[in-house]
Amino acid sequence: MADTTRHARARRKPGDAGPTEKMREYLEVIYYLAARGEPVISARLAEWMHVTPPTVADMVSRMEDRGYIMRDGRGEILLTDEGFRLAEAMVRRHRILERFLVDVMGLQWHEIHEEAVRLEHALSPRLEERIEELVGDATTCPHGNPIPGRCASYPGSVRLDKVASGGVFTLQRISEEAEEDTVLIRYLQNSHLVPGERFAIIDCSPVYGVTLQRDDRQITLSPQIAAYLWGDVTAT
Repeated sequence: MADTTRHARARRKPGDAGPTEKMREYLEVIYYLAARGEPVISARLAEWMHVTPPTVADMVSRMEDRGYIMRDGRGEILLTDEGFRLAEAMVRRHRILERFLVDVMGLQWHEIHEEAVRLEHALSPRLEERIEELVGDATTCPHGNPIPGRCASYPGSVRLDKVASGGVFTLQRISEEAEEDTVLIRYLQNSHLVPGERFAIIDCSPVYGVTLQRDDRQITLSPQIAAYLWGDVTAT
């Protein structure tokens, strides 16, 4: 896991009431990318958030003015101390809520992302503390992504679209980028493509995707879907 403390000090302006909801979304995505060791550049933010580059440029400028982010000498976007504090707290709250919604409330896997988004902004410190107690010692969200303060690194060292034929792929996590796609998450759950499941790697192609086998059933994933899945590969 990349060092997510790679951020810089910046002073908040007097009268700053905190980030807007849209700024919070950007802070979370910047946190995700930095935590995974990806360069945080405007083009990548536009791709992830499905917006135009000018829209990103405007938001980045506003967030920089508010002291949540800054740029380094290469033009990459860094979280300031304040931006990092806000982003980490939001990610932690979101992932704990997802774990609570599955483990305690019994919601389906594909339902939890949007429900957690609705709840996280209204969560009081006392309720958050109680929810943490209820989820026990869980270290990841149900999608396998680490809960800040409970897990120090991202599980899974290999992206599924980069594997070779042969061997066994153990799914460890699903990229945050995929969580907002309810149809995709439902498909993954119905196909047993959830953290902890093991699959034989039958075939791999950069054009046609990856074919996996579990018991007597084969499933072929497109390169785009395979790129969302991370895990570990062992010999057969």
